[in-house]
Order: sequence, then structure tokens, then C-alpha cells
Amino acid sequence: MAVEVDIKALLEAGVHFGHKTSRWHPKMAPYIHSKRQDSHIIDLTKTVEGLDKALPFLTKVAASGKTILFVGTKKQAKEAVKAAAEQAGQAYVVERWVGGMLTNVATTGAQIKKLKDLERRMVSGDLEKRYNKLEVQRFQEEIDSLNLKYSGIKDLSGHPGAVIVLDTLVDANAIREAKTLGVPVVGVVDTNANPDMVDYVIPGNDDAIKGLQLFLDYFVAAIQEGAGSAKKEEN
Repeated sequence: MAVEVDIKALLEAGVHFGHKTSRWHPKMAPYIHSKRQDSHIIDLTKTVEGLDKALPFLTKVAASGKTILFVGTKKQAKEAVKAAAEQAGQAYVVERWVGGMLTNVATTGAQIKKLKDLERRMVSGDLEKRYNKLEVQRFQEEIDSLNLKYSGIKDLSGHPGAVIVLDTLVDANAIREAKTLGVPVVGVVDTNANPDMVDYVIPGNDDAIKGLQLFLDYFVAAIQEGAGSAKKEEN
């Protein structure tokens, strides 16, 4: 059963509040309902339309067994994005996007391998046997540093089946890399951003945490539905 979108919930979460009219991107014109004082109001019927296309797509990707990558590196969204990705059993990036994270597979893969090796040796006690306390501490610091960058994609094998971006301006590099690889992008696009790089445009406020949480809840529900159907087929 497809995830149903509640337009009232979108309204209550303030998803319709766009940026100041002076900051608008002309290509967002089809998604704007009106102006209120000096700000744009997003047409929530377009938001529902965007979700009605994006959610079945995410369900389909999850059902195929491919990983979906959540990206949300801005401060107010980090914790919510990480929690949503973990709940859905998917990959995530919530710290700074490292250039080439998707496109430079060799470098990213080498860093993740290094991280996993160090973690394994730390847990087994191998590092403690071979090095003094100060050196072991430095290894732990290196593990922490690598985890900060790569912990959310440690188990990502190959390219993701889709990338979800919560702020298309802040995380434009993630979108560019996904597009280079031909990976579809689902994006929450505010009135100040260009929607052209996003395959599944969801017009909406990308700052209010209540609105972002609502979007994340929809994404998680759609992914879990797909993952559930994949498990049924296996059984």
C-alpha cells in the first residue's frame, strides 16, 4: 500500500513558507503559489505531486535491494537525517561532503578499508599489543576522524540506487556527483534553488526542522514498504 501524503500535515509543518522574494530562483516559478509580504508561498499541491512521484520511486529502489543515500549536512538537519537513514537501514552523509565521495571510488574505498581495518585491529586488541598507549590513542583519533566522514557509507557497495538531498544548495556537490554517475536524485527544493539538477523535485521549505522531519518520515515509510516487499519475495 502506497504511502499517503497529508497536505494538512505539510501546512502545519510550515512546508509552504519559501524564502524572500528577492532571493528567488525564476525556475521555481511553477511551484510558487503566491507572495505574502516579502516572501514566496509554495504551492502545496505541487509538493504533494512531487511526493506522489518520489515516494513510489523510493519504494521501487528499496524493493530492488539497492541502497538509498540520505544527504543532509546542514547543522539543524544532521541528527534527523542520520536517525531516518538508520531507521530505514540506508546509507547517509551528515558531515561535510568529501569531494569524490561517490565519483572517486578508489579513494573512498581505500579510506573505508583503512577505517574497517583499524577498527578490527582496535577491537581485537592487536593495536594495543603492538603499540604504546600514545600511539594507540592516535590510532583511535584516526578512527574517529574517518568515522566522522565515512561511517554512514561504510557498508555502501557500489553506487547507490538513489540519493535523497534535504537542501539542494548546501549539498549541491552531492547532487553533481550523483548526476555524473546517472544516479537519480530526490530533493527538497526551496524557492531560492534551481530544480533542474533534481530528478524528483519536492518543492518545500528546506530550513524548518518540523517540515524536514515530516519529509524524512515519508521517505522512511516509502523505503520500509519497498524493503518489506523485497523480504516477502525472498521468503
